[in-house]
Amino acid sequence: MRYFIYMVCVCLLTLSSCGPKEKNNSIAEKPVIEKKSVSVTENLASEGILVVSHRGDWRNTPENSLQAIQNCIDMGVDMVEIDLKKTKDGYLVLMHDKTIDRTTTGKGKPEDYTLAELREFFLKGGHGQKTRHKIPTFEEVMMLCKGKIMVNVDKGYDYFKDAYVVLEKTATVDQCVIKSNHPYEKVKAENGEVLDKMVFMPVVNLHKGGAEALIDGYLEHMKPKAFELVFNNDSPEVLRLIKKVKDSGAKIFINSLWPELCGGHDDDRAVELGEPEESWGWIINQGAKLIQTDRPALLLDYLRDKGLHQ
Repeated sequence: MRYFIYMVCVCLLTLSSCGPKEKNNSIAEKPVIEKKSVSVTENLASEGILVVSHRGDWRNTPENSLQAIQNCIDMGVDMVEIDLKKTKDGYLVLMHDKTIDRTTTGKGKPEDYTLAELREFFLKGGHGQKTRHKIPTFEEVMMLCKGKIMVNVDKGYDYFKDAYVVLEKTATVDQCVIKSNHPYEKVKAENGEVLDKMVFMPVVNLHKGGAEALIDGYLEHMKPKAFELVFNNDSPEVLRLIKKVKDSGAKIFINSLWPELCGGHDDDRAVELGEPEESWGWIINQGAKLIQTDRPALLLDYLRDKGLHQ
């Protein structure tokens, strides 16, 4: 009898498991996150503020390393800033300084080494310690970033055409910005054949003489999608020029890295002095679309709290 009852219970349980299942609301389902665009053009036209991380996540990994970039991808940064140099055998590699002394275990200029020779050295961390990381090529970086994060080439104007070849090869042309503080006429004369094929951003030092003429030259001949504006004070004249760029329809890129780049409205003011509204808030109020920072995680938190970033 007990065996009969046992078998009946087993059959009933088996039948119930084969029937339609109800959704278990007690278990949180992992949200489906839509893949965001990495087109510079599309992002500049989007809502919200774009976060640019200076030399990658350099506080936690070697600057301009693949890991520094991967960390930015993982934290949801929109754009990573990098710097380029060229090896003796013609490869573009990531390096900020004119020499490799500060950031690697080697000595000398990048152009005095082949890529294979540079690969013998290791990148240093923020405290000058040797790490396991090697100097990456620009092509390796663009393959890592492809479909994941935009790229801002800072020190790289000298390799404008070479960079375009890599971007074409990796199909990442609209994912990358190259920039310069040269006048339009010089940029056009030196790189005219590729200038219109790439996203180019003029850099203007608003506190220096000739700033407005530089802006006017680009607005007349090119109408850039964005300007990078640098200023060591927030005088009425600086604010007038910021407004002029904003009113032209171009987007504004401002660095919050240190006081001399943003009129004193820098990252440390937000983080160390606890005045984010006088730092990032002030920059946003000037109409900035892109903010380059050395504190990407904290800036992302600030923007998300205000509904200005996903």
